Amino acid sequence: MKRTALNELAIFALAIQFLTRIPLPIGDAYSPARLAATPRYYPLVGALVGLMSAVVYWLTATALSPTVAVLLAIGAGLLITGAFHEDGLADTFDGLGGTDRERTLAIMRDSQIGTFGALALGVMLALKSATLIGLDPSYVGLTLIIGHGLSRLSAVLVIATSQYARDHGTGKPTADGIDRVSLVIAIATGAILLCVLAIAAGLSATLAVAIGGLLGHFGMRVLFERRLGGYTGDTLGAVQQTTELGVYLGLLWWQ
Repeated sequence: MKRTALNELAIFALAIQFLTRIPLPIGDAYSPARLAATPRYYPLVGALVGLMSAVVYWLTATALSPTVAVLLAIGAGLLITGAFHEDGLADTFDGLGGTDRERTLAIMRDSQIGTFGALALGVMLALKSATLIGLDPSYVGLTLIIGHGLSRLSAVLVIATSQYARDHGTGKPTADGIDRVSLVIAIATGAILLCVLAIAAGLSATLAVAIGGLLGHFGMRVLFERRLGGYTGDTLGAVQQTTELGVYLGLLWWQ
């Protein structure tokens, strides 16, 4: 039992290290098997990122203003993750400007941001900011937690139901899909987040969030899977971003 708990703790630490810039002394915790299992904790890591962003919002909303607090909370999230997913969104939209699959993959591999990527990133940040500013301030903190957590689950579902489109890259640890235990843990984490939202805001708000998140999930997948026939690390970041926005828009629509 103790060995199992320590193994899960090591996997969780690797998930934090992979998805964020939080420095963790993991020692000899790394192994290929543990890294491949990290998607099970992506939603939990996302919820923690959302919680840290929410704390920034709660600490600054009264002292400054809800609008400034939202911008600071989003900025905190970018610092915590190193804009990991936002970079994937920009690369994905740059790549979708390519004429075919191979050209798209080549463009996405380029570290420089192009016009399409810059526009997508700017519009995404503007929409997330405007949506959170439009929410009742009492819901913003919880929305950040739910949005960050569910959007990482969205990326896990892509891993579970699609195939890796490259031979190498940052998405390689998940190139062979996800095992059943990891998928169950990830889905259970998402279900807990939805239950928390249902208790706090009601079933109608939860349904609106679920619909918004699903629209963001499938809307992004339609764009990249038809071109690539699968996913890359960049497209996982893109689907996380559109799902997060979908969650925010769903709650704003409900409100």
